[in-house]
Amino acid sequence: MAVKITALTNGPLRVEGDFVLCDPEGKEFGLGGRTVISLCRCGHSENKPFCDGSHRKAGFSSQVQARDLPPPAPKA
Repeated sequence: MAVKITALTNGPLRVEGDFVLCDPEGKEFGLGGRTVISLCRCGHSENKPFCDGSHRKAGFSSQVQARDLPPPAPKA
């Protein structure tokens, strides 16, 4: 299965599949064999970068609808 990332309305980014999550130095997070995780989008989680459900208490609101991005700007 390819990695699937779903942006949940009023919630986290749900990541599913065979993936590796690294910190800024490239060190891998130990995911304990998980193939599904949720990443915080609201900024209120006490367990960043993972979602802990804090978006509910914080009243995080973000409607998500798929759309096309414009082409990237040409590199100089």
